[in-house]
Amino acid sequence: MLDHVEEPEFRTSFVREPSALRHFPALVLNADYRPLSYYPLSLWPWQEAIKAVFLDRVTIMAEYDEVVRSQRAEIRIPSVVVLKEYVKPQKRVAFTRFNLFLRDEFCCQYCGSKENLTFDHVLPRSRGGITSWDNVVAACAPCNLKKANKLLKQAGMSLRKPPHQPTAEEMRNIGRRFPPNYLHDSWVDFLYWDAELEA
Repeated sequence: MLDHVEEPEFRTSFVREPSALRHFPALVLNADYRPLSYYPLSLWPWQEAIKAVFLDRVTIMAEYDEVVRSQRAEIRIPSVVVLKEYVKPQKRVAFTRFNLFLRDEFCCQYCGSKENLTFDHVLPRSRGGITSWDNVVAACAPCNLKKANKLLKQAGMSLRKPPHQPTAEEMRNIGRRFPPNYLHDSWVDFLYWDAELEA
């Protein structure tokens, strides 16, 4: 049963499609008991989680009620697994549209809207602006249209916060504020165990 499951890539093979979340994904924690990623949440399909168990790469922390059977064994599907070897987090944050939106918390940096997001060059490219963390912000379509190729002052607009290159730690902290649509009960303690408690 397990011979045909491909080797999981620790950082990239996370479940992203909402439809796949209905099929018993496992929350993957690093050896320090923190998720490898908060956004997207580090989830493996159940097949990869079970393969990692058989290869002795993870410890099962919680399980679903459902079981899978092979010719020789029956195993409950893991819902939370912890890597036995620590995976060093990536320090550099890739400059992608998704990460840009995450840095800006999925809202327009001019008006705060969360609708029709695109991105805008603060110093327009026609005026020498480059496509970089320090010059690109999330912007809604109306603000993008209003600003066009003008400078902020000319357009009568201002930024909510200046653009900057985020650290991996900053992105992890922002990602924690955007949980996926589906959270299994067994994951919650592991996702927020290091959050400050309310008085």
